[in-house]
Amino acid sequence: MDRRLFLATALFGLARIPRADAAERWLTLPATPAPIAGHSAHAEVNGISLFHVETGDGDPVVFLHGGLSNSDYFGLQVPEVARRHRVICVDSRGHGRSSRNTQPFGYDLMTDDVVALLDHLKIPRAAIVGWSDGAIIGLDMAMRHPDRVSRVFAFGANTQTSGLKPDIDKNPTFAQFIARAKTEYERLSPTPGEYDQFLQQIEKMWDSQPNWTDDQLRTIRAPVLIADGQHDEGIKREHTEYMAATIPGAGLLIFPNASHFAFLQDPALFNAALNDFLDS
Repeated sequence: MDRRLFLATALFGLARIPRADAAERWLTLPATPAPIAGHSAHAEVNGISLFHVETGDGDPVVFLHGGLSNSDYFGLQVPEVARRHRVICVDSRGHGRSSRNTQPFGYDLMTDDVVALLDHLKIPRAAIVGWSDGAIIGLDMAMRHPDRVSRVFAFGANTQTSGLKPDIDKNPTFAQFIARAKTEYERLSPTPGEYDQFLQQIEKMWDSQPNWTDDQLRTIRAPVLIADGQHDEGIKREHTEYMAATIPGAGLLIFPNASHFAFLQDPALFNAALNDFLDS
């Protein structure tokens, strides 16, 4: 894949996709989709109970959601991808319907959970579709477990803490997301009364991780597409461009008039770009 910068409306002929271009779509936080239909189960891995749901047939694709959220957020993407792929959608440890233990949160630990789940499901290798923390996990897998990753669609990621904008929690859209995440946690979690402790643990991880070097990123050999919304609330644009320029052969895709929640704000465009990358 050539290292190029694309606006999604010019990529793969996506400008032909009919959709409503609300002038301030990127300021909205659309509703969380309904739970994904499929075979759901819990896998006992690394001292926790990891929820996952499977649907579709074909080459495996693992969906990894962002911090504080859950697998329901990919409800507009999974049915489309499952037309041609076996999809495994995961609730990361401590998130959604998955449990956590006393181990401090870390991207390496959550990556190891995903690898253990692949072992449990007897899947030798899978494509990773990640949003935010899920995208970071996908890149970590590509570095530390390269034989388990076929490609990575990394949306809204950062590889250094300096890539985050300050005071992201004060952004109105992101503040709305955090409030929603609390309600969803209390409804889904096996420990519904522990959201504040959970949030503190995640924020501690965000304050200190990830901090990968250029040399570490240059070890990635899987095809990678670095993607983000034009108006991401938390990731600096220059950092997104840095990641694409540093990871060997990575592409860069910016969704116009969208933010850190582009997959909810413009699912038609997001899905077209995702399917093109997975099937290329």
